[in-house]
Amino acid sequence: MRILVTGGSGFIGSHVVDKLAARGHQPVIYDRRPSPWHPEDEVETVIGSITDRAGLQRALEGCDAVAHLAAMADVNDVHRDPEDAEQVNSGGTAAVLEAARRAGVKRVAYASTIWVYSDCASDVVDEETLLAPPSHLYTSTKLAGELYCKAYQELYGIDYTILRFGIPYGPRAREAAVIPAFVNKALAGDPLTLSGDGLQSRKFVYVEDLADGVASGLDDAAVNRIYNLASDESVTIKQIAETIQQLMGGVEIVYMPARPGDFGGKTVSSRRAEAELGWTAATPFSVGVRKYIEWRHAQVGAAPAVNGSNGSNGAHRSRESSGSGH
Repeated sequence: MRILVTGGSGFIGSHVVDKLAARGHQPVIYDRRPSPWHPEDEVETVIGSITDRAGLQRALEGCDAVAHLAAMADVNDVHRDPEDAEQVNSGGTAAVLEAARRAGVKRVAYASTIWVYSDCASDVVDEETLLAPPSHLYTSTKLAGELYCKAYQELYGIDYTILRFGIPYGPRAREAAVIPAFVNKALAGDPLTLSGDGLQSRKFVYVEDLADGVASGLDDAAVNRIYNLASDESVTIKQIAETIQQLMGGVEIVYMPARPGDFGGKTVSSRRAEAELGWTAATPFSVGVRKYIEWRHAQVGAAPAVNGSNGSNGAHRSRESSGSGH
């Protein structure tokens, strides 16, 4: 299949491009900037805005499907600029769906988030859980995209797959995300700062595992289905800091006031993805963090200085991207 990947130059999107190509598909990057990971002579690239319906329509001509990952996904950015977040996240998704309708593309995989469960009463959630009205604008914009996907299927026959991402992490992550930010602070010898008590729970997912899930979300079995793509492993922000402290040496950990609209810790089930798509989050968190640290050292040309690293492979996960895509 020829598949347009919105946000294909971004953190998650670039890995999705890799996974699609490995499965024999023809990915096409649509982003506001060229990919630093894929030369344009190797992967077809269209430069454009996610809110440009006409530009999206032109890019979708001849495509069989679209994997829509472009978003403002840093909740801090959303909190600072809610109007832009609404235009990029909600408006961008509407533009993708309308462009697909006009271009005759009948398949959309949409990157949502497990943050949609944040306001649910139950602490144990799955795809059948009744969602509560969201209290954070980020969640509102992503949930709006889910509703747009369902409406376009009912009205225009465009099939969707909604993929609720756990918190992605790994190579190519944007540096504002929690794990890269902590690693950069550790490299600089600065303390790791935690919001509140640091006991906020997260369902992380290693980015290569997540990209596999997105590629699987374009399989026939996933048509008009919703899937959680998250680890069974719950990790607190404090544990992240302690893991980096252990792997990188004795960096200090300090505590700051809690931030508004933080994700409420939930036990998120991804059993449906395993049963229907054969997908699991295969990489243990401690292994994924070590792999990210080693990649980060390679990026700056330094020899890996990771405590306990023996170069062995392992397997798991972190969080989403920005306006150019996940």
